[in-house]
Amino acid sequence: MKHFLLPLAAALLASGCSLMPAYQRPASPVPEAYPAATAATTVAGSQAAADIGWRDFYADPRLRQVIELALANNRDLRVAVLNIESARAAYRIQRADLFPAISASGSGTAQRTPASLSQTGSASVNHQYSAGIGFASYELDLFGRVRSQNEQALQSFLATEAASRSAQISLVAEVANAWLTLAADRERLRLAEETLESRSESLALTQRRFELGATSQLSLSQAQSTVDSARADVAGYRAQVSRDRNALVLLAGAPVPDALQPDRLGDSLNALPELPAGVPSQLLERRPDIAQAEADLKAANANIGAARAAFFPRIALTASAGSASASLGDLFKAGSGTWSFGPSVSLPLFDGGANRANLKGAQVGRDIKVAQYEKSIQSAFREVADALAARGELGEQLDAQDSLVRSTAQSLQLSQARYARGVDSYLEVLDAQRSLYAAQQSLIATRLARLSNSVTLYKALGGGWAGHDPAGEADRKAG
Repeated sequence: MKHFLLPLAAALLASGCSLMPAYQRPASPVPEAYPAATAATTVAGSQAAADIGWRDFYADPRLRQVIELALANNRDLRVAVLNIESARAAYRIQRADLFPAISASGSGTAQRTPASLSQTGSASVNHQYSAGIGFASYELDLFGRVRSQNEQALQSFLATEAASRSAQISLVAEVANAWLTLAADRERLRLAEETLESRSESLALTQRRFELGATSQLSLSQAQSTVDSARADVAGYRAQVSRDRNALVLLAGAPVPDALQPDRLGDSLNALPELPAGVPSQLLERRPDIAQAEADLKAANANIGAARAAFFPRIALTASAGSASASLGDLFKAGSGTWSFGPSVSLPLFDGGANRANLKGAQVGRDIKVAQYEKSIQSAFREVADALAARGELGEQLDAQDSLVRSTAQSLQLSQARYARGVDSYLEVLDAQRSLYAAQQSLIATRLARLSNSVTLYKALGGGWAGHDPAGEADRKAG
């Protein structure tokens, strides 16, 4: 057994050299501040958006329950989680190549030789028994090929894990936006129904005035057209609300109870907190999609080490030790020991340029991942910058739209009064009605845009991740 363990120990000590290039993170290709950054967006010491859990960010308890429902049942997120398990298994398989696969074996044979073939002239039966342990084709990782492949598998696993976190952040934002859209469309539907009711009353009043000869056929037709327009809007918004519910159910992955669905864009939804944007460098640490791109880059960097190692000899060891005997009772007695040791060396002499082309391909692949990593940073920077640019303008737009609704409502009251006194035609009333209805619809759209902007900014800053995978953390430490 001593002769078996010494070669194994020497093999393990010889492993460790690596031809993998030293990894250096590429410089960030974006400015050090956002274009729309203000003192409020870069407050020092303020809590980063990624540190605000989605349960704290979304104040409405119904929305929180719908998000929990989606995290538990959404099929896309389930696939992302299963992809982590698949990548973890692939990493463990690759990691196993760092160690020799030791197996135990035992065998016994019996062979009868007839008298006509026996040297003694009589039939004989020969027995042979053996037992041992050993390993076959264990590669000495002298130039780091196996370790480079192991590093590549580890980084691929980490990239998959980051992709799962990114999928959760996106899902939380999509559920929130779908929930808000349903609330807005239900408010639009309610406004259309109220408008239909008021215009129907106005039509009835105009009909009586027409029968009394107090108004013209034109005014009656105009009043009828406003009712028909309101009816069409009601039908359209009812269909839209149904589509919104279906979209929310698809994201949730399960039926969403009516009690968890919103009725309108209420004041509780406006409790979304203001978010400090911080500085772009924080995105490198907070955005899981950037972490995924960097892990892919590290995997491509490790692939270069494996491609370089292909130029050098590969040494494989096969060894075994055990006991052999012609009698089962003597199998483990003194003097029955046996061992074998068979190293093999493979040296590339001519491959038609395949190894060189493979190395070139690995280097180009690394350059591609560098470009993709930089693009992911630029995309993240733009998402945050766009959300910040819209945030300041939406507040002013909401105030202006609210003022417009009040002024158009007052104009409608004045037009109705002037029409009742015969000062203006009914056309003035129709214009005022249309203006008020359009202003109210725009106000709902602006409120939705403001809330969606908060959701988008929260997502862009890396917010919406609720925790980490302890098993994945253990694998990272082990790697």
